Amino acid sequence: MARVSPSETPAVVLPTVAREVEEFVASGGWDQAPQLFALVSTADLIAQQPSLAAQLDPVASPLTPIAQDSLPESDLGEALAGIEWPPAVHGCALAQEIVVLPPDAESELASSSLDDEAARRFAAEHPQRREARLVAAVVRDGTVSCVLRLRGTSEIPEEVVEHPELAPNLTKALLQTLQP
Repeated sequence: MARVSPSETPAVVLPTVAREVEEFVASGGWDQAPQLFALVSTADLIAQQPSLAAQLDPVASPLTPIAQDSLPESDLGEALAGIEWPPAVHGCALAQEIVVLPPDAESELASSSLDDEAARRFAAEHPQRREARLVAAVVRDGTVSCVLRLRGTSEIPEEVVEHPELAPNLTKALLQTLQP
């Protein structure tokens, strides 16, 4: 069985892993705390734990997400700034619930002088807000992937959006956790 190194990982693998993480987190429903995952080589994982060979396919999925301990309830940026991954971790993914505002409300918020707490309150109380789950995934070579699941309502169906630039600040912070 050929092992896939991070530099040989096809660009299509990371979006697949990001979707896998989102689906795993979605199975637990909404209103969850942020969750962090290490992305490790599936082949290396099977080599260390042969009993997983029947469950994992390193060819179909060269990276396997591994759920980590809960993040502290403090500021997410501060929590990420304190994380350093060992070399065996090829990447990481973070799932978190967010509030998405329509573009005009985003512009209004960006041009305001509200402090963080007031901005959160503005977003939480905006009549056109949408709750969403964002998964941002990164690997050491700088490849990023993001999946956003917008929570459905009785009037609006659930929707999934994928684009690597959905959360540039978050992907940058995640990439920093992978720096030696």
